[in-house]
Amino acid sequence: MSVAATRGISLNGLEGEIINIEVDVTHGLPSYQLLGLPDAALNEARDRIRSAIGNSGKRWPQTKITVSLSPAWLPKSGSGFDLAISIAILSATQQISELDLNETIFIGELSLEGLLRPVRGLLPMLLAAEKHGMRRAVVPEANLSEAQSVSRLEIIPASSLVQVLAIICGAEMPRQIPLITYENESPNFDFAEVAGQEDAKRGLEIAATGGHHILMMGPPGTGKTMLAERLPTILPPLNDDQLRDVAAIHSIAGTTQLASILRRTPPFVAPHHTTTSAGMVGGGTKMIRPGACSLSHHGVLFIDEAPECAHGILDALRQPLESGSIEITRAVGTTRFPARFILVLAANPCPCGRFSGKGRSCQCSSLQVRRYLNRLSGPLLDRIDVKLRVDNPTRAELASNDPRESSEEMRRRVESARAIARERFAGLGFELNSAIPSEFLRRKFRADSKAMSMLHILIEREEITARGFHKILRLAWTIADLRGVSIPGVDEVEAALALRTETSQ
Repeated sequence: MSVAATRGISLNGLEGEIINIEVDVTHGLPSYQLLGLPDAALNEARDRIRSAIGNSGKRWPQTKITVSLSPAWLPKSGSGFDLAISIAILSATQQISELDLNETIFIGELSLEGLLRPVRGLLPMLLAAEKHGMRRAVVPEANLSEAQSVSRLEIIPASSLVQVLAIICGAEMPRQIPLITYENESPNFDFAEVAGQEDAKRGLEIAATGGHHILMMGPPGTGKTMLAERLPTILPPLNDDQLRDVAAIHSIAGTTQLASILRRTPPFVAPHHTTTSAGMVGGGTKMIRPGACSLSHHGVLFIDEAPECAHGILDALRQPLESGSIEITRAVGTTRFPARFILVLAANPCPCGRFSGKGRSCQCSSLQVRRYLNRLSGPLLDRIDVKLRVDNPTRAELASNDPRESSEEMRRRVESARAIARERFAGLGFELNSAIPSEFLRRKFRADSKAMSMLHILIEREEITARGFHKILRLAWTIADLRGVSIPGVDEVEAALALRTETSQ
């Protein structure tokens, strides 16, 4: 009997740690002992592995088996270690020849009949393995689409333990695999389907260009949700770095959006207004998982009926709105997820939704209206750049057969304006106008003198906050880029100020 070792990987958020899996098989009463702070899923691996080995034509040793997962101080969770443990056991019992597997990691869950099942979080695991100098990875075939995003690793897909053994013991290793290519699908939604709402479309285009947050307020049925669902169609496709970050988050969460994200489509996440704080920002006990704000990273987070959210849910977004990330601390440790998204809030003007000043029969008292709108806190609203009033389209707009502007046309303008900003910010560590640091707005990226004087007067009158001052300047830069103006002037600053206060007019 002998000792054998393989490599696996453990995740903490998006960060991964290489785990050395050592198996010692010695004479003694038949037993199986797992060391290294395993969770319940790992402790249950013994029965899965024993059945998988037996049903793959190999023998489960009737001896004392000790499995050590090191570093021992790091908690391990999940069923992704099944394959690595089974290979180590078969190697220790000399049922397969001794192999040099120091630069190979094994990831996968085994079924009782020895099939290799997909695991969550494969992409961040592979990115961590690449970072730690691994050369190849054996992964479930069902995870191949996300695994191929890691170009520097030799990816070896397999569908069963029998196939893994054939690959690592035969001439097929390393094995070349064909790349799966993704075409940009035509979007299911298009702004050409929206009748009227020209002001709202313009506001959404500005928000998409600069990465600004939006509040849409209007009666029910005016198209707020319809507009929000089409915002991702005018966002540029994800670049390589964004694709890796977003796909890694969705891989951990196991969402159904992963396939569209691998096609470079920005994510669109719309949690119900009854969601919990953990559902919004992330949480968990044994394993911390990302929430809606991280799942919408580099995309859109849409919250319909925003004032109906429970107390504190929306305010939990205030910190990630500023920092672009979220840190979650639990007893098992602290996990950080990126969370740089465009927030879109939709709200009715009152509890019944009919308050508009256009003759609708609103039955709400002024106190009810005030209480309803006060559920959107002042500090949260101060972080919203674009506030849009959305009313019903007119009869003429609904009946018109004139061609409407498509999402493709709007996206071309967004991409052109973003290219201007990217060139302006080259080498500074950010690309969007919404990310301009405050100190840069006071020096390097000031508006012209008349526009700055106007903003300083508004601050002295306490009509805007210091945060509002910076938000208006960032928004003015976006408007200037769309207009082809080299530096924001009074017109751009006034337009930004109007967008920031539109719902109150």
